[in-house]
Amino acid sequence: MTEKPLLAVTIGDPSGIGPEVVVKALQDRSMYAIMRPVLVGTVGVVQKALDTIKSTDTVVGVDTAADAKCEAGTIEVISPGDWKDIEFPVGKHDAGSGAASHLWVEEAAKMCIAADVEGMVTAPVNKESWFIGGSKDTGHMEVFKRLTGSSYVATMLVSGPMRCMHLSTHKSLGDAVKYVTTENIMTATRLTQKMFKEWGFDNPRIAIAALNPHASDNGLIGSEEADEIAPAVAQAIAEGIDASGPHPADTVFNNASAGKYDVVVVMYHDQGHIPIKVYGVEESVTVNLGLPFLRTSVDHGTAFDIAGMGIANEVSMIEALKLGASLTSKKGLST
Repeated sequence: MTEKPLLAVTIGDPSGIGPEVVVKALQDRSMYAIMRPVLVGTVGVVQKALDTIKSTDTVVGVDTAADAKCEAGTIEVISPGDWKDIEFPVGKHDAGSGAASHLWVEEAAKMCIAADVEGMVTAPVNKESWFIGGSKDTGHMEVFKRLTGSSYVATMLVSGPMRCMHLSTHKSLGDAVKYVTTENIMTATRLTQKMFKEWGFDNPRIAIAALNPHASDNGLIGSEEADEIAPAVAQAIAEGIDASGPHPADTVFNNASAGKYDVVVVMYHDQGHIPIKVYGVEESVTVNLGLPFLRTSVDHGTAFDIAGMGIANEVSMIEALKLGASLTSKKGLST
């Protein structure tokens, strides 16, 4: 791709900090040197966010992504549905905010599926607001799986050299443990290798984390390592994947941050989220694997407690935009 990638950027829940972090990120004019952003939301919400941060940028509505000129100083917004003139409350759960933000995610995904844009970057939504707004989807991934028919979609978190590919995310700890099977680990590991090769890694070094303390101490503390994880590692190696493990989780992330591994396959949500957010919470970004299009996202929530105050930190959104631009431009994982 020689032209800067055209990316749909959802503004998130209008009652939260999403609109603010999006417009703050676009005050960094270097964003326009690497990408062409078109927002999905409403002109009114974006204007309100610009007023909050005292920006003089202009907001205009466009009908399609192709209509957007994507020039610094002018923010272009696609406004699907009947939400254009709605005034949303700030700093609280709201059915309208939930319904609108859900529609905006759907619209951006459909733009990706239709190849109207090269990928999408998402600001935070609120699951409770989605629920009270009538959505049956519990999050972004459920929307994407439903619209694309993708059977397996995974979440990877990135913060600098730290990359954690999650075997599972929004499962209870009990259900997450049951999900630790050789078959599931192989599915995640194969997808990880496939995507990293597409992103420029000749033979990605994949560390597979253990589940139990001390990688079970040879079966003294649980059996999942011997029964499920080690067989997956052996199978991956037999398939030519540069995999290793099971690695004790209390040491593998230190080695990953030092550059020994390109990515760690983690067994459950907090096993991957905690080290990423300790390493660099402000810079962390979410990437979905297994979709027919690229999606990156901020790695934080709607922060209703500070919404509308102009104090939200936009660094994660900047990093999500940079990573989205890099991956859709085939420049790899570098941000």
